[in-house]
Amino acid sequence: MENLQLRSFADYKKAYKKSITDPEAFWDEIATTFKWQKKWDSTLEWDFEKPEVKWFKGGKLNITENCLDRHLETLGNKTAIIWEPNDPDEESRYITYRQLFVKVSHFANVLKNNGIKKGDKVCLYMPMIPELAIAMLACARIGAVHSIVFAGFSSSAIARRINDSNCKMLVTANEVYRGAKKVNLKEMCDKALEETPGIETVIVYRRTVEPTPMKEGRDKFWFDELQKAEKECPAEVMDAEDLLFILYTSGSTGKPKGMVHTVGGYMVGTTYTFQNVFQLEKDDVYWCTADIGWITGHSYIIYGPLASGATTVMFEGIPSYPDYGRFWDIVDKLKVTHFYTAPTAIRSLAKQPLNFVESHDLSSLKVLGSVGEPINEEAWHWYNDNIGKGNCPVVDTWWQTETGAIMISPLAGITPTRPTFATLPLPGVQPALMDDQGEEIPNTSEPVEGRLAIKFPWPSIARTIYGDHQRYKEVYFSTFKNKYFTGDGAYRDATGNYRITGRVDDIVIVSGHNLGTAAIENAIDEHEHVVESAVVGFPHEVKGNALYAYVILYNKVEPSEELEKEIKNIVSQTLGPIAKPEKIQFVSGLPKTRSGKIMRRILRKIASNDTENLGDTSTLLNPEVVEEIKSGALN
Repeated sequence: MENLQLRSFADYKKAYKKSITDPEAFWDEIATTFKWQKKWDSTLEWDFEKPEVKWFKGGKLNITENCLDRHLETLGNKTAIIWEPNDPDEESRYITYRQLFVKVSHFANVLKNNGIKKGDKVCLYMPMIPELAIAMLACARIGAVHSIVFAGFSSSAIARRINDSNCKMLVTANEVYRGAKKVNLKEMCDKALEETPGIETVIVYRRTVEPTPMKEGRDKFWFDELQKAEKECPAEVMDAEDLLFILYTSGSTGKPKGMVHTVGGYMVGTTYTFQNVFQLEKDDVYWCTADIGWITGHSYIIYGPLASGATTVMFEGIPSYPDYGRFWDIVDKLKVTHFYTAPTAIRSLAKQPLNFVESHDLSSLKVLGSVGEPINEEAWHWYNDNIGKGNCPVVDTWWQTETGAIMISPLAGITPTRPTFATLPLPGVQPALMDDQGEEIPNTSEPVEGRLAIKFPWPSIARTIYGDHQRYKEVYFSTFKNKYFTGDGAYRDATGNYRITGRVDDIVIVSGHNLGTAAIENAIDEHEHVVESAVVGFPHEVKGNALYAYVILYNKVEPSEELEKEIKNIVSQTLGPIAKPEKIQFVSGLPKTRSGKIMRRILRKIASNDTENLGDTSTLLNPEVVEEIKSGALN
């Protein structure tokens, strides 16, 4: 495919100017470099009041033709995916573009043989193995909509997502290796399937040799189904605005939001940003350490890299197994050139002795990336100095599940970087900082801070929340008129560089994962002894933030370590271990306004040990409870 890379800062400024003054012409030109079966009728139709956004409407394509078919002639023998297993003694797998094309087509026919057709929803709950990439691309090949659920979520979390998106099929594996332990995914699925009447078929990939209980008529082994399937599968013709996938993200209410991404705009947005942010050359080896169960894995392990003809690494394991040198061992072994990871991982690895790094040759590295949350200065310098040796630009990328693609980031080797700053918007992205009155803060040479909004649509914007467009409108388009509200605060310096300051709503980012506090509170409140709870985030030196739960018990129930353990277990079982509170404080009451709203600002400050700056508490319904919570937090 035609290379979309900007080559200099002057190129960036020119592209950015064009993307703002004539966005349709700008994106029109980029979109024409892809393989389309029919050109679009209109480049953009939008209305943020409704809200409604349509890019390349009437254009016909299939994203897998852009990720696979069109590379076969020139890149057929190039490695598309390098798979690195959990166990370093197990063999890596190298899959070429031609091999991947055959595997995807073959499994696409398995889906068809089992009654899946265009528009049907398929849930994927799988380890980080090539078959996850194959299954998601096979869905896209036939026009089925994939809904990937991170393989660390609990059975009830899987069931909720399956039911919300009306999935007909579940694709999973019998077990997954996670460091030194094995996790039984099939058992988790079987429990979830007790509550999912819509699932007709379960395809199980045998990752381990352990016996796997199978339900007659519903459960089928991956390999057995391949034996019955043809190997050639033509790509389904899709409209640019047809659904590609649904991916769930935490909301400020207890119900997860199924963000809907469509075929054309998502493809254009992820590919353009991938090429420009990372600046790969043809023989580079790119590794994003995220799980494909998150948007980072969708956009920057699979779709963006494959549409660009890159070599992308998939890693099944964790950074601490068999020791804390594992990431650097893989970089050395595979001669990785581009390394993209989360600040949580960086902070965790920075706490370990430096010899875990120094015993490996990292000289292949050209570009380092950071994703998932704002990176703190100490982690930025450790990463830059010890991993990049001061020779690799650090691209600190800001974006969201909802945006589909990177929005604000340096372009590697092109944009001047500044520690902790995401720097400048990508071409086509028009950020706005909003003040407390809902007015845009003018873009002058004065440093300013405000809430971050976007005032013009970009191709990869999520089109809706599946089955709940009203909620989509309320969450993203009701705070500021005619603007998308990100939920983040940001600081803009005198030269126009942006630094993301964190969430301003009831979402806490823990280890790079957005966790809605309402869902965690709902889980805690399920305990028979709990009256009410409030969950906030507090700073954590490795995770960035951790969760602090304030819990009110029924009268005569005594706080205990056992009770604390039970509450944490309920959260783990309901939402998954990632949502478990770090600290639980039992309290007699919560600070509330006279209208009954919990004053989370006060709870956040107490959890962060910032008790000197609580502000005026006299207007609270129960100001006396603040002193009690303060003294309890100090004990």
